[in-house]
Amino acid sequence: MKRFMAMLKKNENVHPPPTKLLDLAAQLCQELQSSSPSLEKLVEAMMKCKNSGDFLTNIHVVRACVSVHIHKGQHDAACRLLEHCKAEEKEELVQLWHEVHYRRAMEKQQTDVLTPLQKFRCRKRNPPPLSLCPEGLKNRNYSEEVRQQLFRFAAEVTANPDKKQREKLAQAMNLQPTQVYNWFANYRRRQKS
Repeated sequence: MKRFMAMLKKNENVHPPPTKLLDLAAQLCQELQSSSPSLEKLVEAMMKCKNSGDFLTNIHVVRACVSVHIHKGQHDAACRLLEHCKAEEKEELVQLWHEVHYRRAMEKQQTDVLTPLQKFRCRKRNPPPLSLCPEGLKNRNYSEEVRQQLFRFAAEVTANPDKKQREKLAQAMNLQPTQVYNWFANYRRRQKS
């Protein structure tokens, strides 16, 4: 830690900062516990320097910064950091985005855990920004063509296909057998109501 602080002070005005300094920052962020005072001190030093954006290209540094912000209850700051960081690991950044919002919801509801439904609602209310998901969120609905085939099978053959029929349908529509099983279970449930 002392070595890092000395290197940071020495390279304060160097742009871009030396790779050795960035690598040491990432290593320290990985090693320190998420809520330790040392990590807070490290994050504070990195974010105060002129080259703070260069540190935010490493996922370990980003994760550490977000962790410190969450620990301090600074959810908006964590979200802004995620929106503007330049780390390549977009999937992990999206997970961190959701984690920030889960923590905010847990604090608001004064609970230690969220149910899967609460997490789902939280994700729906707080979709990640385009900077994290340039292609948009994945749509979990099946295409119109797939749905038509499944509806046709349910109407013309059976609404309760056996294992072989489900496997055949799954293969024909490029789905998993479990997806077909769940679609028919939901279809039957919808028909009852």
